[in-house]
Amino acid sequence: MAAGALSLEELKDRIPDTVYIRYGQEEGLQESLDIPLVTYPETIDVSDRGSYQIPCSLLGMLPLKTVQVETVEDQWVYVSGTTVGLYMETQGVLIVDTGEITNRNGMIQEPAANIVQPGDYILEVNGKPVSRKKELIAEIENCQGQDVELLVNRKGEEIPLSLAPVLTQEEDYKLGIWVRDNTQGIGTMTYVDEEGKFGALGHGISDTDTGQLLDVSGGELYQAQIVSIIRGTQGVPGELSGYIEYEEEKKIGIIEKNTDIGIFGQIFPGTQLAKEKVMIGYKQEVKEGKAQLLMQSEGKTEKYDIEITEIYSSQQDTNKSFQIQVTDPELLAKTGGIVQGMSGSPILQDGKLIGAVTHVFVQDSAKGYGIFIENMLG
Repeated sequence: MAAGALSLEELKDRIPDTVYIRYGQEEGLQESLDIPLVTYPETIDVSDRGSYQIPCSLLGMLPLKTVQVETVEDQWVYVSGTTVGLYMETQGVLIVDTGEITNRNGMIQEPAANIVQPGDYILEVNGKPVSRKKELIAEIENCQGQDVELLVNRKGEEIPLSLAPVLTQEEDYKLGIWVRDNTQGIGTMTYVDEEGKFGALGHGISDTDTGQLLDVSGGELYQAQIVSIIRGTQGVPGELSGYIEYEEEKKIGIIEKNTDIGIFGQIFPGTQLAKEKVMIGYKQEVKEGKAQLLMQSEGKTEKYDIEITEIYSSQQDTNKSFQIQVTDPELLAKTGGIVQGMSGSPILQDGKLIGAVTHVFVQDSAKGYGIFIENMLG
């Protein structure tokens, strides 16, 4: 879209809310952000650590918004691209659905309908804390037909609920709920810092049934092996097909957080998941054009050419910060572009780590989204 055709709201949307500038350097926002018609103070003398509020305007006349400028030291991390196995346990027992039960007399009942909701986390049963399915089942088996009192977490609010168990034709009691207490999968490690803290995926892991981000109590990181690659085609995403090595000696770290912007935790000492040390590149340093992504293939991590085609400096969806297109003939031949399991693949531009792969376009697997690395580190 031509600059003259942009509305004021569109101009505001292209201006980031926060910009990170390296301590000690003199930086011109005009050159860094390069948004047509938008002007800023000519220079920012970053002589002191802290935050600066910088006004920007339309042609120096009409105020648009204020940008918060944060001064930071140069930041370095070890870039990865290694495929890893993820195992996480939920914070409580997750209810994914309710269902019908045939009772002892052959009648259909649905005791949990309109009482619990998919996405509820069961924290307590009859006053006893539960975190695993087997604990929940044991409490139901011991209820002797009495109402089962639940304490659930529903979108951050703790709610007491009561369910009447149904005696089945098998002479056991059921509540008519489908539950889950863990999840697992394969993804890509993005970076590891000097202290062994890692970031991976660039987005969170959601429950496959409810679509909600999983509230996890913790988890473990394992070695994973890719046995085949299913190429992506139009309308059908491909995937890295492999398995997680769950042996104790294959455990390589712990997972502490599952968030909208990635999986985070701690690598065990001595684990080699990243070797190349690179500087972090901030959003105003990202530009349209050539870049590279790192991906593990046939046991080793390789760099593949991509293009950054569009950048969203003020995007509210923090893990869709820019669009990418795979251009490397070798990667296109192997995968068809971006496939499931590549989430977290590091993206380098001008020798700096600027982001990670997060999503693929279902209708065109050569295209997808990336997240700014500063969002993951934020």
